Amino acid sequence: QVQLAESGGGSVQAGGSLRLSCAASGYTVSSNCMGWFRQAPGKEREGVVLRYAAGGRTYYADSVKGRFTISQDTTKNTVYLQMNSLKPEDTAMYYCAAGPRSSVVGVYCSLTALRNYWYGQGTQVTVSS
Repeated sequence: QVQLAESGGGSVQAGGSLRLSCAASGYTVSSNCMGWFRQAPGKEREGVVLRYAAGGRTYYADSVKGRFTISQDTTKNTVYLQMNSLKPEDTAMYYCAAGPRSSVVGVYCSLTALRNYWYGQGTQVTVSS
């Protein structure tokens, strides 16, 4: 059974930073797809950053490129999302996501096959202006 436990969310002012953590059990973070989605009130869930470990390709949403960075610690089986220069539009619930082989399209992780992923319970990020 795959379990993902996020932590690190909170409230910050615009321009600030947060680091989200996702501890995985029942799934190895260095396999297939691993990353983060987010969902703001009234909006659809969107992929923020997704890494296909085997293919070595990482997708970053245009809105976060240059500001967010995904990393992992395989000894802790944990994935991190470093978020810098936060903006009010980054406010959302952030979900850690793990995807099996079926979530891979070519050398990238699917952004649309949301049902293929396992998700954590989410951690709230609120950025004030």
